[in-house]
Amino acid sequence: MTSAVHAFPDNAAAAGRFASALGLPLRLIGTHVFPDGESRPTVEARAGETALVLQTLARPDGRLMPLLLAADALRRNGAARVDLVAPYLAYMRQDRVFHPGEPLSQAVLGRMLSGAFDRVLTLEAHLHRTPDLARVFPGREALNAGAEDILAAGLSRLRPGVDLVAGPDAESRAWAGEVARRLGVGVLVAGKTRHGDREVNLQYPEDPAVRGAHVALVDDICSTGGTLAAAGRALKAAGAARITAAVVHGLHDRATARRLAAAGIDRLVTTDSVLGPGRRLPVAETLARAWRELDARPGPD
Repeated sequence: MTSAVHAFPDNAAAAGRFASALGLPLRLIGTHVFPDGESRPTVEARAGETALVLQTLARPDGRLMPLLLAADALRRNGAARVDLVAPYLAYMRQDRVFHPGEPLSQAVLGRMLSGAFDRVLTLEAHLHRTPDLARVFPGREALNAGAEDILAAGLSRLRPGVDLVAGPDAESRAWAGEVARRLGVGVLVAGKTRHGDREVNLQYPEDPAVRGAHVALVDDICSTGGTLAAAGRALKAAGAARITAAVVHGLHDRATARRLAAAGIDRLVTTDSVLGPGRRLPVAETLARAWRELDARPGPD
């Protein structure tokens, strides 16, 4: 069965890197927006092919409907299988109803994408209370690729070298520890108290290793920057000489980047799963390896 990567024009560069890593052709999805705001994508498909649609879901509401329509068009034009490769997968944090009147957003997104795609691949999804990505996509093959190697490789090239890895909260402990293990350094994790979407209090345990150290502050997502800014201030107060924030999904804007700098963070490193300010580490090779792993799994009986 032949395969091809399909992408909307605004994601063409990332899709091109992914297609190149797999040695597959890239086909751009045509877009048309009617005066009332409805979209009509057009696709180029081959009969019997596996269509890999690469679409990051940052700022998801404007991307989801065109994505679902493109999946339908691919099937109607002969694709035997349609897979989603989402370097960033949205709506994962609302994995339970925290307050009366709220939706279970993760489940809604899972049902929506499960109805359109055969397999789903993403990178470091925000699954802190969900043990497995397969729970989000019932009846579908799904794989959540880790980003520890990407962050560790980027951090290993920094000079001066990283002396210590810090996580901003207990949820970051496991994979902050994995980054630290790859770098051969220690790990320190803060206790966190959240006050709304933007304000948090962090407290790191006393550790003499922080004083004078180059600390890598790792997290999966940076959006408003509240958690990272609080962590930066706490680490500076503990005596860190230099702080590099390394995050997987940089959803922040330039104002947030300035806020982080004001909080004592000297450098911001993130992956290219989402476009935005800051140094970017490529995810294409990691996603390509993960897709080969997913593709090699035996199908359902």
